[in-house]
Amino acid sequence: MARPARRYVCQVCGTVHPRWTGRCDGCGAWNTVVEESGGGAAPGGPPSGLAGGRAVAFVGLDGIGVDAPRRPTGIAELDRVLGGGLVDGSAVLLGGDPGIGKSTLLLQALAAMAATLPVAYVTGEEAVEQVRLRAARLGLADRPVGLASATGVRDLVATLDAPAAPRVVVIDSVQTLYVDSLESAPGTVAQVRASAAELIRVAKRRGQALILVGHVTKDGSIAGPRVLEHMVDTVLSFEGERTHQFRILRGLKNRFGPTDEIGVFEMSAGGLVEVTNPSALFLGERDGAPAGEDAPGVPGAVVFAGLEGSRPILVEIQALVAPSVLGTPRRAVVGWDAGRLAMILAVLEARCGVVFAANDVYLNVAGGLRIGEAAADLAVAAALVSALTGRALPAATVVFGEVGLTGEVRSVARPDLRTREALKLGFSRVVRPAARGGEEPAAVHDGEMRGLTRLGELVALFAPDDAP
Repeated sequence: MARPARRYVCQVCGTVHPRWTGRCDGCGAWNTVVEESGGGAAPGGPPSGLAGGRAVAFVGLDGIGVDAPRRPTGIAELDRVLGGGLVDGSAVLLGGDPGIGKSTLLLQALAAMAATLPVAYVTGEEAVEQVRLRAARLGLADRPVGLASATGVRDLVATLDAPAAPRVVVIDSVQTLYVDSLESAPGTVAQVRASAAELIRVAKRRGQALILVGHVTKDGSIAGPRVLEHMVDTVLSFEGERTHQFRILRGLKNRFGPTDEIGVFEMSAGGLVEVTNPSALFLGERDGAPAGEDAPGVPGAVVFAGLEGSRPILVEIQALVAPSVLGTPRRAVVGWDAGRLAMILAVLEARCGVVFAANDVYLNVAGGLRIGEAAADLAVAAALVSALTGRALPAATVVFGEVGLTGEVRSVARPDLRTREALKLGFSRVVRPAARGGEEPAAVHDGEMRGLTRLGELVALFAPDDAP
């Protein structure tokens, strides 16, 4: 009998290597190449042991499709991110930092769904009594949620592959599961991949909605093999600081809905509370809130009109510029991209003559929200110039726009939607890119609009009144 062929496969990208190596040539990751057994193949024929398969039938693209039915979770913010609710036979992966509230959110969702269908919560990290204590604190102890503590995949498959199995199952967490046919410890790449594959296969065959909780690494990515995110239908990220009351649920992948929606929650003594108006929440503690068109603002603080999916969100961007005693001034950023901050500082200096070289620069997005869109460039530039000059825009002003390397102000997506949200919350002045290719709807022009084409026009807003 021929000896089984051996191969070395990267557990992150799947690249096959002829021999073991410490660094994968495909993705550059270290210590991810693992030896696996593989069957041989006859020259010009199918792989050994795979002959005699059944031919696959192909169909055309013009068939009649049926939209996947949704099961609302009872939490509107969670349904928004999922695209309307859970889909039967789907697999959802929820990741987040320890203590951020993943278990609390899912327990509240199961309790809301338990009134109409059988649901189950399987924990591998806690004892049953610990989960019961959490449910009692949340006021959910009387809800008909099935609860179990298990880590063996063989036992879970036997339980879920039954006629009376629950329709929605939460596994907390996938890193605690193990397949007894593998010798590796729970949490390893092989165990996570095999455990998730077995559970997803059962869920799709039985039409169950499966929710897997995943740990994250120190850089914020979900621990385990990257292929885990490809195996599931939806990947959600629960973000926020444990010491802060705001939580952001963000969709990173969704085969049944949009991938750019967010849900906003507030952590309270009674669990996670939905925030239906995030803009008012993020601006609730702002100094110099809009009290009139001419009310003075605060130097270094600018309100930015952002867009998360289909939802406009107003958030305050704060900047602090102070003389530096170091040879290399500090650049600290919270809630925004540090590389983009360096770009904005360079454009301000090279194109507008605003020098920050001798100053420490600190930038913060208030409220714990992380901004990823380039439309915040103009608001960041305004906050930096305001902090450096000590002059502020009027409190009833909102700013948005993208800045290019040549100093031009570029248009952004959905400016009308951002402007309407600002006007609705009491802001009467909007600093934004100049309109190109047509006018905005008349309803947008209820306030004072200042369209900019160059970054220098923004810097001029902070010049002294007696400047030439």
